[in-house]
Amino acid sequence: MTTVKVRLFAALRELAGASEVDAEGSTVGEVVDALSARYGHRFEAIARTGSVVVDGERARPDTTLTGSEEVALLPPVSGG
Repeated sequence: MTTVKVRLFAALRELAGASEVDAEGSTVGEVVDALSARYGHRFEAIARTGSVVVDGERARPDTTLTGSEEVALLPPVSGG
């Protein structure tokens, strides 16, 4: 299993109590699963409807991680 640093923003940062955390997972989906198990249902609901960015590019749940990437979880954004 790979350990990656994950940057968290807005509501996700508040729920985790930190702007950056470590998480284990070989794919983006596994990392989101691990963080959701750690921080709860509300974190999971927000993370699953938001975006994941890996090294500046949007990523899918099946995106493979090696541990050297910068992963960021962004909650959904609304505005007008």
